[in-house]
Amino acid sequence: MALRSRNKVNPSFSMSSMTDIVFLLLIFFMITSTLVHPTALKLLLPKSNNQVDASPRTSISITKDLQYYIEDNRINKNNLEQELISRLGNNPDVYIALHVDETVDTRYVVEVMNIANRNKYKMILATNPE
Repeated sequence: MALRSRNKVNPSFSMSSMTDIVFLLLIFFMITSTLVHPTALKLLLPKSNNQVDASPRTSISITKDLQYYIEDNRINKNNLEQELISRLGNNPDVYIALHVDETVDTRYVVEVMNIANRNKYKMILATNPE
């Protein structure tokens, strides 16, 4: 009497669920990487507990060597105002984040703030949390 079981185990493995997980992870990392804005500039920012809710449209950085950057592009100090106007236009509701190394003299910060004031831009001074 030859008895055979009706339930046979299929030894093949389906990769479709694994590829779905890989694609979902790929989409997740692509979306989150666009939200992160890493700066290549090494700045030692001052410390503060205050936070601002406004999100800046662009950023200006001043390094300890007094080199000026708009986002990651190095800009000559004399061309800073023209470059901001060409990038941002005359929109008075634009916020600019100002990243300044804490060793930089205040007069350089005031010069950038005066440029923003002349063009009716709003400045946010970037700090590190305490």
